[in-house]
Amino acid sequence: MKSLRTKILQQLIEGSAEPVLVARIDRPDWPVVLFNSAFESIAGSDSAAGRPFADVVEELIGRDLALEVSESARAGEETTLPVEAGGRDFLLALKPLTLDNDADERYCAAYWRGSSASGSNTASGEAQQALLRAKRRIRDLTRDDHATGLLNAQAFEEVLDHDWAVASREKSRLALVAFDLQDFDQYRAVFGKHASDSCMRRVAQAIRRCLRRASDVAARYGDQLIVLSHASDEQGVNDFAERIATAVRELGLHHPRSSSEKFVTVRYTVSVREADQNTVSATEFLASVLIQ
Repeated sequence: MKSLRTKILQQLIEGSAEPVLVARIDRPDWPVVLFNSAFESIAGSDSAAGRPFADVVEELIGRDLALEVSESARAGEETTLPVEAGGRDFLLALKPLTLDNDADERYCAAYWRGSSASGSNTASGEAQQALLRAKRRIRDLTRDDHATGLLNAQAFEEVLDHDWAVASREKSRLALVAFDLQDFDQYRAVFGKHASDSCMRRVAQAIRRCLRRASDVAARYGDQLIVLSHASDEQGVNDFAERIATAVRELGLHHPRSSSEKFVTVRYTVSVREADQNTVSATEFLASVLIQ
């Protein structure tokens, strides 16, 4: 963004009574590039500049809603959802932004709009929220794995392709961790499909609880569960994977035919790589981490 344009935009944002935040989402970690003093009042600090968008939003509205915000921002969707921040009720509106002269630059603006107490506006807002919930439900049916609630394989491949392209332009690194439930065929043979789906769901929930940022993405890929992260420290990613393995073990899910323990456990493979579309595709990166 040009210096003059940035200054003008900053003045426009600063003049708004609504809390406003702008992040650049074509770069790794989606750094915050602009925000106004009204946003500082609900955030409680002026330290948002340069921080990952997902981290800032998570601190304000919690992980579950931040995951939904990140998914909408990644998909370039314009959406609105009710949130609470700083002890006040808001409608958080997301709007994708692009520059006409540079299609590669992508931004997301987040507006915290005060909810109205009037009857007509309340009714209108409730109808809008019902419609948004229905749209999100339709989206979830096509993007989510029904058993685990994580992204399905196709949706994950789309996310990975996008993030790999962004990281390649920025010469940054991505990390993939694949988790495989050990002796899962034997578990399925003993307990059947319904119990196996329940087991997979419990493991998936343990993984989601361990995700460090709202921008981390988890998915089901066959009988494996995969996490995509913009983390670049390989030792840190290995520690993260081991924490998940420990969390799964501590679920205490009985597995009478396990070859290692009497509980459900996972093994994992980690790959941290600098993205380069000229030498390796996102598909090849994914194949390198899948457990055979």
